[in-house]
Amino acid sequence: MIVDGRSFRATVLTLYPEMFPGHLGTSLSGRAMERGQWSLDTVQIRDFATDRHRTVDDTPAGGGAGMVLKPDVLARAIDHVGEGRPRLLMSPRGKPLTQARVRELAAGDGVVIVCGRFEGVDQRVIEARSLEEVSIGDYILSGGEPAALIVLDAVVRILPGVMGNDLSGLHESFEDGLLEHPHYTRPQVFEGREIPAVLTSGNHGAIDKWRKAEALKLTAERRPDLLAKMATKSTSQG
Repeated sequence: MIVDGRSFRATVLTLYPEMFPGHLGTSLSGRAMERGQWSLDTVQIRDFATDRHRTVDDTPAGGGAGMVLKPDVLARAIDHVGEGRPRLLMSPRGKPLTQARVRELAAGDGVVIVCGRFEGVDQRVIEARSLEEVSIGDYILSGGEPAALIVLDAVVRILPGVMGNDLSGLHESFEDGLLEHPHYTRPQVFEGREIPAVLTSGNHGAIDKWRKAEALKLTAERRPDLLAKMATKSTSQG
């Protein structure tokens, strides 16, 4: 079953294609792949090296530690995939991934993701092939593959028809700029801790008010930067 007549196409350029689909082949994303709602292809970057050793990296210009992915090899791999979809490069120096960007990607036909390795990618191919550098956090991984899996996980789960209840994705952390409110379920009492009475009151207005207040409280405690961002946005729009 392909929902709304389209299938999301993901292509990952990597030196380790065996790392995919990883966890994306199970659970919601795996079943969605089986239904044809999205597809995942991998391209082995090393296949586009031209020397007999299939060399994909070289020493950094100007000296320094590590190696750098060669622009000519990577460019050939990217050109093989073709144009028409956003091209992401997973990089710790990229713009932080946001839920807003995830929704933009999910609304399109697909994405091409380049997984860096070593010290990074030659800047010239980043510019020449219009790669959008994206970061999943302020830390360093051994390569872009785990980050690519995270991006695709975030995107695929909100594709139309993937989640059993499409409204689920509208009431989560970051969707409205806040962290999500706490959740509870039965039993009514767990180790002496009760479900807040308002949640079992049947008063949906009071429940909505409580959830909003709790979301604001958690955000203020754990991510005050999000509230500051919301305040700045509100001031600029006013």
